[in-house]
This record gives sequence, C-alpha cells and structure tokens, in this order.
Amino acid sequence: MSDFTELVGRYLASWNETDQAARRAALDEIWTADAVYIDPMVSVEGRDAIDAVIGAVHAQFPGLVFTLVGAVDEHHDLARFQWGLGPAGAEPIVVGFDVAVRVDGRISTVHGFLDKVPTA
Repeated sequence: MSDFTELVGRYLASWNETDQAARRAALDEIWTADAVYIDPMVSVEGRDAIDAVIGAVHAQFPGLVFTLVGAVDEHHDLARFQWGLGPAGAEPIVVGFDVAVRVDGRISTVHGFLDKVPTA
C-alpha cells in the first residue's frame, strides 16, 4: 500500500468520524492549513469549513458510512478514487469520485464529483 493510498483511507475515515474533537484532530493531521474542498454542492477553504461540511453530511445522512470503492489510482501528488456512502455492509445510496492533491504529505485540495445520488 502506498503512502497516498493510506492517506486516502485516513481521509475517508475522517468523513466517518462522528466525534467532533476526534474528527478535528484527524483533519489537522490529514489536511494542509489552507486546504480546499470542492464538490457540486459546496466549495470551502480551511479545516474549520471542511469540518463543518462533514458535520452537515452527518446530520443529513445519520448512521451512513463512507467506503472506498475500488483501488486508489495515483501518480505524482495526485490521486483519484471512488467512494460510496450508505449503510455499513450494504449497497451505497450515494457514489462519488474524488481527485485529491497532496502537498508535503497532506491533502491540499479535493475536487469531488457525484456519480449517483438519491432522487427526492
């Protein structure tokens, strides 16, 4: 397993962390201070804003978990990977695709895309 694959695993684990203090500690380790997260629904800068986005996802989808779908494809300081959000051990109800940029061993930017979203 590469360092970037391990970093992506920690990134997804931070999205699953429901304890706000533990999540924030993870974000401080994983993300650069000037981190940017962008997807079709939100564009934010900084760890505080990323933490708030994750908290909002927990509020909207309580009890659901993020899982890695397939392998992390990486080169240089870029990685792309597909993830699912759904009940543990079940088919994801949301599927997305992220591209992460790494700077000095931390994630600096994530560009997110949504491939499958629930209707209504």
